Amino acid sequence: MIAKLVLSDLTRSSVLVLDGLIDRGRWVEHDAMEILESVRVCMAKAVDKATADGHNVDGALKAIGLTNQRETTVLWSKSTGAPLYNAIVWMDARTSSICRKLEKDYQEEELILFRLVAIEKGDALFGTIDTWLIWNLTGGVKGGLHVTDVSNASRTMLMNIKTLDWDKPTLETLGIPAGILPKIVSNSEIIGNVGKGWPVTGLPIAGCLGDQHAAMLGQACRKEGSIAIAGAAVQWLRDSLGIISSASEIEELAKQVESTGGVYFVPAFNGLFAPWWRDDARGVCIGITRFTNKAHIARAVLESMCFQVKDVLESMHKDAGEKGEHRNAKGEFLLRVDGGATVNNLLMQSQADLLGCPVVRPADIETTALGAAYAAGLAVGVWKERRYFLEKRLR
Repeated sequence: MIAKLVLSDLTRSSVLVLDGLIDRGRWVEHDAMEILESVRVCMAKAVDKATADGHNVDGALKAIGLTNQRETTVLWSKSTGAPLYNAIVWMDARTSSICRKLEKDYQEEELILFRLVAIEKGDALFGTIDTWLIWNLTGGVKGGLHVTDVSNASRTMLMNIKTLDWDKPTLETLGIPAGILPKIVSNSEIIGNVGKGWPVTGLPIAGCLGDQHAAMLGQACRKEGSIAIAGAAVQWLRDSLGIISSASEIEELAKQVESTGGVYFVPAFNGLFAPWWRDDARGVCIGITRFTNKAHIARAVLESMCFQVKDVLESMHKDAGEKGEHRNAKGEFLLRVDGGATVNNLLMQSQADLLGCPVVRPADIETTALGAAYAAGLAVGVWKERRYFLEKRLR
């Protein structure tokens, strides 16, 4: 997980990589307090940078837009503010057997539900990372706001997507008390103000979106046809194998060979997600010979991301019953991409070659942060209309 704060238009940012990922195979966790502290540090550094460059930060900042890794959840005490357990990360698969049982044939008497003492006492609060951050930013134990937005709420599978509220039958079926759940708000509205003790005290929090939703807004994608692919494999090469020391090195390493040399890589570290949805799948690297070197493996890792995108696109077209592709006004099929991996020219070219279509990067690759800024700016009147989003330059 990466904590990042971007000051829109002031072009100042601060990035902090969280090293505290707790990986026990199917159990993947984060220290919720570390996440909170990383936000505090990033805020302070970004504000200090802007101030040092001569910007009047107090007068220039109008609102905060927050975007976060979806589906990572936290349970904490509303009386002490302390997490009752580590944050359970989106890729965690410990409950997969329960989910399969629910999907196949729910039997209430056979479903084991763990009820913490804090829940029984009414002292527990539940939320995704946005909820955890907003509660602390707006006061914590001293009146912090317990809210989430529709994009994050939808990914818990507990929200009724028609009413945009928690689905009572689902909560009753799973034995989840409604009192521990946050209030659901929209993506663009003034939620509350940052409390004392933070570098931006008093600033309104006016935007909140899950990361993929924010990226779509930042990309000005207002029509159906956008997907998301994550590249945890690059982190694996860096942290677990030590083949590279930083993510940026993978491109130069992979360019040392013209092909993968017959090596294929499947990055199913914690299962395969869309379109396969197999939580029991595991990573595979095949085609290795005595002539295989680390450059071949690096290139295979990059190409695995391209194949993932291809799989999802083909599934989208199949589900939609379409024979053609989504095209722009000129009749061209374009794939718009965002995220840190888009700076990798080899990856972008490989993706274009595999799909046989142009791959388009935004002029500003920080589209996730940009989407959150757009949502916040709309809520406080920085921008009066959405047309602004469509004027972004692409490259």
